[in-house]
Amino acid sequence: MKTAIEPGLSCRASLRLRITAAAESIVRGGHPWVFAQSVRGQNRPGATGELAVIFDRADRFLAVGLFDAQSPIRVRILRAGKPQKIDQQWWQQRATNALALRRGLFDPQTTGFRCINGENDGWPGLVLDQYDTTRVLKLYTAAWLPRLGETADLLKGEGRLVLRLSRNIQKQALDDFGLKDGRILHGAPLDGPVVFLENGLRFEADVLRGQKTGFFLDQRENRRNVGALAQGRSVLDLFSYSGGFSLSAARGGAAGVCSLDISEHALAAARRNFALNQDQPAVARCRHETVQADAFVWLRQSQERRFDLIILDPPSLAKRESEKDDALAAYAKLIEAGLARLNKNGILVASSCSAHVSADEFFSLARASARKSGRRFNELRATRHPADHPATFPEGEYLKCIYLGFVE
Repeated sequence: MKTAIEPGLSCRASLRLRITAAAESIVRGGHPWVFAQSVRGQNRPGATGELAVIFDRADRFLAVGLFDAQSPIRVRILRAGKPQKIDQQWWQQRATNALALRRGLFDPQTTGFRCINGENDGWPGLVLDQYDTTRVLKLYTAAWLPRLGETADLLKGEGRLVLRLSRNIQKQALDDFGLKDGRILHGAPLDGPVVFLENGLRFEADVLRGQKTGFFLDQRENRRNVGALAQGRSVLDLFSYSGGFSLSAARGGAAGVCSLDISEHALAAARRNFALNQDQPAVARCRHETVQADAFVWLRQSQERRFDLIILDPPSLAKRESEKDDALAAYAKLIEAGLARLNKNGILVASSCSAHVSADEFFSLARASARKSGRRFNELRATRHPADHPATFPEGEYLKCIYLGFVE
């Protein structure tokens, strides 16, 4: 992180790229990615992790970013517009700015949150999550690997720092840098999950092997909303993972909760999370059932069961644009099947984390499915990203959730 990007000799000595006219406009518009097919020339082969300086057609500085020689996203933009020195002080200020945005968002009853949200906080391809005194650094591009030491020193905080690696870079990380997913970069060894607080509830986070960085922190506000709706209701939590929605509903006074997931490992975590909160009277009173099943199959086969509150929170159903139509069809089937299991005067909460399905598309689909059921309903709420997960460009906008209350 000691490279300088300034006018003159330092720019000419750097990796220099030219990109297409269309890509120039996109970068000027603030988009943080330059794709490989948009690069029309460079002064030399680039090494993954170095800074690439992009010049426009008039040979003026356009932007600087992290170069990834093997990724379809060839450059992840750090700064566009005027040249600026990129050094340790610059990176320190970026980290300070990201953390300052979270200051005051959470009280002591919430110790799990996102500190840095990738491109949206000016750290492209990098996520930093906090779980009590443990931080988890997840990398989605190999461009960070050559500078991992300096990055880790800057972001480690006062406790433990765990490295998580996206699947697409794990082999390169091991072959070229001897780095494995789940390595502890700073702090004490760890042989199991860490425990953190969310809105006063205790949760495990499997920071070494769990999905994402160990927990789905982005659904925090939706879990709190579900808790406020759960009083006296029977609740079905589909795709429950480690029981975040289930436990929030139980604390909110649900009469009973069914956590359903295809993974027994996830359901075991849900049971442990309930055990962690037995000191809370509402949780202790709530009947908690776990069911290992494919949600799509179970909904078709278990027609006799009905619930007062159903949460549909599937994993991403469209990981690429070509899967979008199939994903929309799957969401429609899922919502319609969920509605068939919903009691009179029930509430359906449907969520999507598919970036290729826009919020407008998903909300419209949910409303259409509700109308198709022939039941009267009110739209209680529609939510997007929480404050610690800002979304500043289209591909960064993935999370949406809609609450439908049926009146009969």
